[in-house]
Amino acid sequence: MKIVRRVGVSPRERGSTTGQTCPDIFELSNGDFAVIGREATAEIDPELPSDAARADYERIVVITRETLVRAKQDIPDV
Repeated sequence: MKIVRRVGVSPRERGSTTGQTCPDIFELSNGDFAVIGREATAEIDPELPSDAARADYERIVVITRETLVRAKQDIPDV
């Protein structure tokens, strides 16, 4: 599995010049997406709706709203 492209703009283009906050989204060669974000499993897991589940090997990560909004134009419709 390889990174094919960044989805959205780079953290630097979103104003992160220190490298301290760099959420990012990447499209992978198999069509999946990889997300860099703040790990928040313990905080958000109890808040999941009853019809949502998380496997033991999965983690909940948080990205900024700006990261996703600025990636919207690059996310494929299908």
